[in-house]
Amino acid sequence: MSNTIYIGYYFIVKPLQPAVEILIAELGYAGFESFVETEDGVTAYIQKDEWRENILEDIQVLNSDEFEITYSFEDIEQTNWNAEWEKNFSPIIVDGVCAVRAPFHDKFDTQYDIIIEPKMSFGTGHHETTHMMIQHILNNDFEDKSILDMGCGTGVLAILAELKGAKPIDAIDYDNWCYLNSLENVERNNCKHITVIEGDASVLKNKYDVIIANINRNILIQDLATYISCLNKNGMLFLSGFYNDDIPMIKAECEKHLLKFEEKLERNNWVSLKFLN
Repeated sequence: MSNTIYIGYYFIVKPLQPAVEILIAELGYAGFESFVETEDGVTAYIQKDEWRENILEDIQVLNSDEFEITYSFEDIEQTNWNAEWEKNFSPIIVDGVCAVRAPFHDKFDTQYDIIIEPKMSFGTGHHETTHMMIQHILNNDFEDKSILDMGCGTGVLAILAELKGAKPIDAIDYDNWCYLNSLENVERNNCKHITVIEGDASVLKNKYDVIIANINRNILIQDLATYISCLNKNGMLFLSGFYNDDIPMIKAECEKHLLKFEEKLERNNWVSLKFLN
């Protein structure tokens, strides 16, 4: 991975919302894997090996009359990511209880303090979906519960689950960079009960009291039955990575497997759902 080159796209967006959320979602489907929201738009990264000249051809929001979006792009050496990160990242506090910050930020006086250096991984707490998943974890009992964090990205959700008393915890991501980054962040936060695994739904073999899946909608639909088969009786399933319009499809799949819809969180049209087994 040390020689991997990324291409960084710098988008200037007017007005910012909801264009930035739509843009991030569409770029994610096109293969972009990391995003940093900025004061005037968003910076998006894609591996050069995955890039093609017409990569933005299907990004519909770029053609919208409602927004003015301009961009430039350049090759980014992976070793330069820390500088990009420090330049763009500010810490966040969720519900006054949980701080997510980088190693170079001062510690906050919050109940939970998580240090994340995401490099090219998704999941800093800034994106709506991660923010809502953090809220779910804060609002539910995780004490001594076995956890699956599927599509763990930086490992931030698994780390918070351990801080909430969960154990054991499996954090899984198919992307090698996310796998390595989660290992680093788990160690950085002195976690003892998290096993980080590189792979997709095909590696699942354990049963869990709680499953957290903050994943691209298409992958979520594809693998939902597998996740549910790994959920213990009376277990909790938390899902995010999709919009309001996707809820009927997600609910139908869960109800087909006899899960009961419990709660919905919403943030800038992104949603997160809780189901009970």
